[in-house]
Amino acid sequence: MANVRVLVLRAPGSNCDNETAHAFELAGASAERIHIQRVVENPSLLDEFQILCFPGGFSFGDDIAAGRIYATLLQTKLGDAFRQFRDHDRLILGICNGFQVLLKTGLLVEPDPSTGQIPATLAFNRQGRFEDRWVHIELSPGRCAFVQEREVITMPVAHAEGRFMVSRAELLKKWQGENRLVARYVDADGNAGDFPINPNGAMGDVAGISDSTGRVFALMPHPERHVSPYQHPRWTRRKAQPVEGDGLRLFRNAVNYFQN
Repeated sequence: MANVRVLVLRAPGSNCDNETAHAFELAGASAERIHIQRVVENPSLLDEFQILCFPGGFSFGDDIAAGRIYATLLQTKLGDAFRQFRDHDRLILGICNGFQVLLKTGLLVEPDPSTGQIPATLAFNRQGRFEDRWVHIELSPGRCAFVQEREVITMPVAHAEGRFMVSRAELLKKWQGENRLVARYVDADGNAGDFPINPNGAMGDVAGISDSTGRVFALMPHPERHVSPYQHPRWTRRKAQPVEGDGLRLFRNAVNYFQN
């Protein structure tokens, strides 16, 4: 069985790259952390990997807006290389700040052909403050390679700009029909609701989306922070201890995409 290689891209301000690489290794892959400037200098490095991941953190200090400087660097220096990576049947994952970055590059949501603008954004949380809490996420399988089962799982969020918004409400219906809205905020029973169930006020309770190919996926919660059952805040009160943390299955699904 061929070894799946994962590139976890580091940037100034990234702070979840070690945990993300570890999660992919637990899922059976070989992960390497590489600074973005090395890829800018040598884009052919991408050819050595099957999965590309943008981890969480505060890239470039989140100056101007979360992920804006990083996204601009990627667009101007590596836009074509990343599109070719995706189009060669490879996978791209963005977590938290990685979601913010991917959304601003146009890799996740296509720009509107009439305006050239990306019709979605991640705005400041509705309550106007940083949110660090555990939430329930309903995963909906369909086109996304990272999601294979319909289920409710638990992961933490930690962000100030995670409120998913679109320029036209009908876009949510369109993307839902295309099975692109694969992660949404719910309670433990799978029901949508206001804060704190939806921790940021996201439209449509969207916690994560995929691109039109299903090979690019991004979400605000941190799956790499729940790969062990002992990372759950209530692990000592559980009657039956799970074998693994809920977030690990997203990484395993990505690895299995190349092994099935």
